[in-house]
Amino acid sequence: MSGILLKEVRLEGKVCDVLIEGRRFSRIAEHIAAPDAQRIECGGKLAIVPPFQNMHSHLAMTLLRGYADDMELFEWLEKHIWPAEAKLSQDDVYWGTRLALLEMIRSGSVFVNDMYWHQGATLRAVEEMGLRAAIGFMYICVPGGGVLESNRQANEELREQAQNRSARISLTHAPHAIYTVNEKTLLEIGEKARTEDAVLHIHAAETLREVRQCQAEHGKSPIAYLHGLGLLGPKTVLAHCTHLSDEDIGLISDSGSTIAHNPVSNMKLCSGLFRFQDALQAGCRIGIGTDGCASNNNLSMLDEMKFAALSAKVQSGNPEAGKAEEVFRAATQAACQCFDIDAGEIAVGKLADAVLLRLQEPSMLGDYNLRANLVYSADSRVVDTTICDGKILMLHGEIPGEEEILERNRVICRRLGGGH
Repeated sequence: MSGILLKEVRLEGKVCDVLIEGRRFSRIAEHIAAPDAQRIECGGKLAIVPPFQNMHSHLAMTLLRGYADDMELFEWLEKHIWPAEAKLSQDDVYWGTRLALLEMIRSGSVFVNDMYWHQGATLRAVEEMGLRAAIGFMYICVPGGGVLESNRQANEELREQAQNRSARISLTHAPHAIYTVNEKTLLEIGEKARTEDAVLHIHAAETLREVRQCQAEHGKSPIAYLHGLGLLGPKTVLAHCTHLSDEDIGLISDSGSTIAHNPVSNMKLCSGLFRFQDALQAGCRIGIGTDGCASNNNLSMLDEMKFAALSAKVQSGNPEAGKAEEVFRAATQAACQCFDIDAGEIAVGKLADAVLLRLQEPSMLGDYNLRANLVYSADSRVVDTTICDGKILMLHGEIPGEEEILERNRVICRRLGGGH
């Protein structure tokens, strides 16, 4: 067969045919004849929309879903999560990542900006399952010293394994945070990212403790500190940003940096409420991420959009903040700008990334505003088919290899939980 033909699919409220040839949308018309293409009969009951783009996650944390809940960030990290992660092997991360990608496909996401250990295993899982990803060279420093030896080795392995990677995968430089990576190393990482024209991905201004520590040590906020080091710019992704001053927002906007907003994780860890509307009105580029499953506890961007909209309203005290259209755009287009992905809309010539939605699900009725329903009422049951780069990853709810992924992860979780 040559290509994929979507028959009688709803696009922006109108029924049409959509033809995918190779990696791109090639035709959109009232009627298309493509006898050699694989046909997906939509019958006017499926709608096509751009898929979701997860701007910040730690994929293999699916293995730690429910492992440690209901506590503050630093207690959670230092006493529970980091000790558990020290037990993970490359094989564990490979299967945990496949579980995460399975969940993403089921909930309509085809891109993730990931920061985690054993990145070579992550790369292999993403290649095999057909999604898009930005995979980070991870950096955490030994107290008073340089980058952890395990990080350094993993980064070398990732660079070697990534030489023949597909166009769906990019590499980033991912220093964990300003409190785990020293200034000298941050400057070196920034220079590497500039030399390679790569994205720099870092947790920033996530907690009050981080902000106060930075003020005490450097006399400025985390955002101002990163700006002073020359690390803000159009190729920078700042995860969380729950504690921003007006000056911080101005620096982010002026530099063209992207904020990766993670509302569910922020609320669960009581890290704070991101000033979504203030940042948006200041011209900041905003994407939405789920964070990892240990602090979310799922990878559904549908959930994340609802929390993004609601937290914007609560934080600002303004019901007009976090409008559905603005939130949907943040969840489906921010990665395209930051990572130079020629997608984010259903249009001729664009890369063929798409989700088909079941309009007959109860949560999709009333049917006055599709995007409002996606932001406020839908869950993953509305996702029928997921397409990435012109390939079908899930067709009518069926994903090849799903049972093996689930069983392999059950075995790993039983081992990890043995001493917990």
